[in-house]
Amino acid sequence: MRSPRFTPFEELDALLGDLTRSVRDILGDTFVGAYLQGSFALGAGDRHSDCDFVVAATRLPSGATEATLRRLHDGIPLRPGHWARHLEGSYADTASLGDVTGLGTPWLFNDHGHRELTWDTHCNSAHARWILRHHGITLAGPPVTEVVDVVPPEAVRAEARAELPGLLDSVRTWASFELAWTQRYTVTTYCRVLYSLRTGEVASKPGALAWGAAELAPRWRPLLTQVREDRGRGWNPADPPRPGSLEATYAFAAYAESFAG
Repeated sequence: MRSPRFTPFEELDALLGDLTRSVRDILGDTFVGAYLQGSFALGAGDRHSDCDFVVAATRLPSGATEATLRRLHDGIPLRPGHWARHLEGSYADTASLGDVTGLGTPWLFNDHGHRELTWDTHCNSAHARWILRHHGITLAGPPVTEVVDVVPPEAVRAEARAELPGLLDSVRTWASFELAWTQRYTVTTYCRVLYSLRTGEVASKPGALAWGAAELAPRWRPLLTQVREDRGRGWNPADPPRPGSLEATYAFAAYAESFAG
């Protein structure tokens, strides 16, 4: 029997299938479902994306179950192939996942490419939950709309409004602006936040850049076009920003943050 296709990449589909079988066995009768959110759910995932997942269970992992999940994820990035180093996701309980009152509850989180799981709110945001509710791909379990409640537009807008001030300083704490990747990531993130602030919805990275080029002040079109065209350069520690692109990015950041009020 041919394996189901969830993404454009056969290797990634095989890894997701193996992950789903493994966590179903580990979680036992607490397992509810496994889902994709993020870029692949939005139809924009490519080889430069990470693959975002959410596993729903009737309760948060603890004790021996948590320890076994930690052992599983400790080994995944050591496997051969590209995608084993590009998974990111969380193990959520259905109570906090199913209702917006549970936003901000820490879940057991696997950061992109990391071997250690941490308790974090990374995936439990209005942004991620909106994608999951509207575009989530079911790997196993019931339809995602039976697991995740509607996220009100006001919640998406409020989160975006709170994120804008200081977004640039936040990026500086974990990424170097000596890399072209950071410059592109920053511009794209501001566009995605502005899109959510305006619409109460969430766009993919290319979708947000296209929206920005069409809807924001025309003087930003060259910068947004540069970011879209340079995505294929991927993450390269030896790739510096294009001349003048950082200055344009800092100016765009100030422009974007002016909308916070």
